[in-house]
Amino acid sequence: MRSRSAAFPLFAVVSWGVMFPVLASALTRVDALNLTTARYLLASVVLLALLLAREGFAALRTHRRATEVALLGVLGFAGFNVLTNLALGHATPQQIALFASSTPLVTQLVRWARDGVRPRPALLGLSLVALLGVGLVITRGRLDGLDQFGVGGLLMIGAVLGWAFYTHGASRFTEWSPLRYTTLTSVAGLLAMLAASAVADLTGLQHAPAAADLLAVAPQLAYAVVVAAVLAVLAWNTGIRRLGVADAALFMNLVPVTTFAVQVLRGYRPGAVELVGAALTIAALVAANLATRTRKAPATPAAVAVTDHPAVIEPVAVVAR
Repeated sequence: MRSRSAAFPLFAVVSWGVMFPVLASALTRVDALNLTTARYLLASVVLLALLLAREGFAALRTHRRATEVALLGVLGFAGFNVLTNLALGHATPQQIALFASSTPLVTQLVRWARDGVRPRPALLGLSLVALLGVGLVITRGRLDGLDQFGVGGLLMIGAVLGWAFYTHGASRFTEWSPLRYTTLTSVAGLLAMLAASAVADLTGLQHAPAAADLLAVAPQLAYAVVVAAVLAVLAWNTGIRRLGVADAALFMNLVPVTTFAVQVLRGYRPGAVELVGAALTIAALVAANLATRTRKAPATPAAVAVTDHPAVIEPVAVVAR
């Protein structure tokens, strides 16, 4: 069961790992904020259609949680995606992906601060091991280049914090389906993006894209909407529901490895240190999965074990990608 559940966050992080090089190529024609807004305008329409078809208009109600939904949408969708796209203008996709791999550590710290849930030593240690492997993959063993990220690095720190709070927030909506949580937070994030784009266009900070520009980046936009925004986020929130926040977040370490693999397919030739780093990251993820799977079950069915996982509620079926 856990192996099947792991397929959801695995699909999500692989999709996002491919996304960084894809979006980097689109930024040559469309400004970062406008690209993000166009992406989530289309994605939100798709998500709303799916939600209404499956759960009806009643699923649009937030039941006095509108403020929380809005804040999580701004942090997770507007914050992470806008800051990431802006960072891609100052750093390479590999460097940006390396920052994204720090999400497991940040998410565990957010849970500790907000819920008082101390990270399990095994997961915390394996997160550090996986992060070390990622560092070897991206830097080829030369960590002296990490101090050159500059503005891109600062933007990614904010992006990772936003996504960590969004990931943690998903565990607080156990009574909602992953489709409902994804859709309502996406719409909230979209409203923030539309407002920010309008201000940026009116003040000259960016320029509204011409139809020819949008047409030129249509393939990248299609991937970013259908795969990386709709299917990947649905899969991510489903994975959180099934595995718990800490275990699902650990998969973020595979984002930079995937980005690295894309660059290899485009002609880049890795060195031995990079291959060792990729193997180390994958081994840490496998070990974390085995460690959580082999934890002892409660002695009697009458007693409910206290764990750091949310109650498992059968999620809505995710549309095949």
